[in-house]
Amino acid sequence: MTQLLLGRLMARPEAQITLLAGTAILSFALGVRPTTSLADQEGAPAAAPIEADEAEWVALFNGKDLEGWTPKFAGQKAGENYLDTFRVEDGLLRVVYDGYGDFGAKFGHLFFKEPFSSYDLRVVYRFREGQVKGGPGWAFRNNGVMLHGQTPESMDVDQDFPASIEAQLLGQNTGGGERSNANLCTPSTNVEIGGEVKLDHCIQSGGPTSYGEDWVTFEVQVRGNRVIRHYVNGEKVMEYQRPQLDPRDPYAKKLIEGGAEIQLSSGTISIQAESHPIDFKSIEIHVVEKDAE
Repeated sequence: MTQLLLGRLMARPEAQITLLAGTAILSFALGVRPTTSLADQEGAPAAAPIEADEAEWVALFNGKDLEGWTPKFAGQKAGENYLDTFRVEDGLLRVVYDGYGDFGAKFGHLFFKEPFSSYDLRVVYRFREGQVKGGPGWAFRNNGVMLHGQTPESMDVDQDFPASIEAQLLGQNTGGGERSNANLCTPSTNVEIGGEVKLDHCIQSGGPTSYGEDWVTFEVQVRGNRVIRHYVNGEKVMEYQRPQLDPRDPYAKKLIEGGAEIQLSSGTISIQAESHPIDFKSIEIHVVEKDAE
């Protein structure tokens, strides 16, 4: 999921999708994808903000293969790992493009098999050099963890991005300039901050810039529909509430008027393939009680 997109003014083919929201399945059409405005493996920074015993964390990535994960690429059916983009090498879950001549807008996502509602998620990652030819400028050192998302099977064959809340994983800008990390993007969704519904598709967190191939620890606290918090290397950088369908989207609006729940309380977790190589050392989850802070 992306920073500095051109907004819902950019026309993309509309794709009929199904969104998992709590126990309800919401169907609506996703039109546009807008935008606004490392160290060795053992050296990954420790994570401080999530107070959970290490024994309570469960690895979603087993370090050996893609068991439990399903890829979905634009133009491909769910389960087809286009050009072996997602793979496991040397104990790392890698997103690579050595089989591509040109990116060709083959945006992809890798979905974990189970939906979740209230949990802590911890991801250790690093960007590598060499964005694939044809990758969009905004996708330079750009990936994301998609939260409260739809299932890969529910996506249209030509659909680029799942309906979800995106916690962005970002590195430095081209030329090495500063760039806020752990931003928020909202494909066909909105969130509230301070009781106000935010209509911007992407909102910057002000998180510290991540440079080069340094390992970065990203954590997110998800508490159903109540609150989501982003952390970078132990520092809280963003908090928002009440993830929900975007009523500006005509298809979402139609569903809402038909009685569908607007508030999103659970869904899939996925990572992205947006044209820039990235390694994941670990992806871990700590499931919490529904009413926990």
